[in-house]
Amino acid sequence: MGKPRWWAELSLIAVVYAAYTGGRLLVRGDEAAAVENGLAILRREEALGIDAEHPLNRLFTDVPALGIPADFAYASLHYLVTPAILVWLFRRRPAHYRSARTWLMVSTLLGLVGFTLLPTCPPRLLDPVYGFTDTMAHFSAYGWWGGEASAPRGLGGMTNQYAAMPSLHVGWALWCGVMLWRYGRTPLAKALGVAYPLVTALVVMGTANHYLLDAVAGVAVMGAGLFLAAHVPRVAGRRGREPEAPPVVSGGWETSPGERIPGQRSVPTAADDTSIAR
Repeated sequence: MGKPRWWAELSLIAVVYAAYTGGRLLVRGDEAAAVENGLAILRREEALGIDAEHPLNRLFTDVPALGIPADFAYASLHYLVTPAILVWLFRRRPAHYRSARTWLMVSTLLGLVGFTLLPTCPPRLLDPVYGFTDTMAHFSAYGWWGGEASAPRGLGGMTNQYAAMPSLHVGWALWCGVMLWRYGRTPLAKALGVAYPLVTALVVMGTANHYLLDAVAGVAVMGAGLFLAAHVPRVAGRRGREPEAPPVVSGGWETSPGERIPGQRSVPTAADDTSIAR
């Protein structure tokens, strides 16, 4: 398989991302169902004693030095780091690019299935009685995002705010981390590979954009995507393979192409006749 062509890859990624974004908007679930699903997740976490988003959200709200950078990270890194890693793989690690890209794409489409089946209200959109503060709205004066979403001001209506389960912020960050850890050649790259997904998980919970179980689901989706992506080249290879030539059948004997039938004499050629005459 030859080196991937940049224009073909750019077109493929654009098509998949457009399908994902459009699908994400089309599958906006019912608000009441999304709220109930969010509360169900919160109740399950509280029963298990793992509702880490509550203390993190209070910390990020009370300490602007944490909350504001976290909001910037949530609103930007997801859309900057992931493409940067793709470009880096394409240019510097082309032998690993296709498998990495396929893993990311398959996992992203699986995430879309999750948004469709389980629309979920994020903590920040729950009634204030549940104790969450929307830090994106709280600190919106410091950034380019609006108070209603992490999108730029005025574009909040173009987002699906009930696409919290699974967290693809965490899923994509995990993918980036694995790429840096596996293919980075410096201690700094490997350290960033460990830190980036962990910091992202803290950010999505501290800003009240996701529950802990959303983050866990994001990791699970990437695991499922990795498994399925391993089969994509095999399926594509089978479809692109030329059909084998049918066997040669003669006088009741079946042979493979080029194989001589037992007991069958070769037909003399002109060259053979010349050698016999000599």
